[in-house]
Amino acid sequence: MENLQGKRRRKEITGIIAGIAVLILSFYFLGINLHFFRMTPEDLGKYLDVKWIILLHIAGGAVALITGPFQFWDRLRLRNKQLHRRLGWAYCAGVFVSSSCAIWLSATTAFQVNWAYAFSLHVWIGVWILSSHIALMAAIKKKFVLHKEWMWRSYIATLAFVVSATLLKLPVVQQLGTFAEIGPSFFWLGWAVPMFLYEVSRSYKARK
Repeated sequence: MENLQGKRRRKEITGIIAGIAVLILSFYFLGINLHFFRMTPEDLGKYLDVKWIILLHIAGGAVALITGPFQFWDRLRLRNKQLHRRLGWAYCAGVFVSSSCAIWLSATTAFQVNWAYAFSLHVWIGVWILSSHIALMAAIKKKFVLHKEWMWRSYIATLAFVVSATLLKLPVVQQLGTFAEIGPSFFWLGWAVPMFLYEVSRSYKARK
């Protein structure tokens, strides 16, 4: 019994550390994009004509990024279900706003880079919206095991842009080529690889 409690405690601590790390990365990513809110032509660049779209995209994404980790905190879910639900609705609202804006951006400004970049964004947005929708419907139907699985997939998609954009800022990555040349590959990497690793983890746990 003590050993089981110890494992649960270690699992919770590991989860908290991972959640804090994700939040730090998210705040870093949001911080480097705050310049858009100055709304000057220099800061907005190619987004000048769609400034409200990009600002809503960032704001909605910020809500989803920050509320997401709390959805996986079992202690919060068990002790305060009402707060868990409210944060869940806030997460869904953030995804809805940000993904809706992302559809517009991927169909307009993304093509200024190239079609491969625009296509990679279209696929990512589709995965993001669909996984979030399935997670929400599962919660409404009280299929909570299924809900948790799809919430993981949804949040992996939420983090994809952060992961890709952060990697693309690394000097060693930038040496590989221009943004137009390597950007699409890294945006595929941002969600496809983590999603695959999640499925491998699920399969491994199912075998135990």
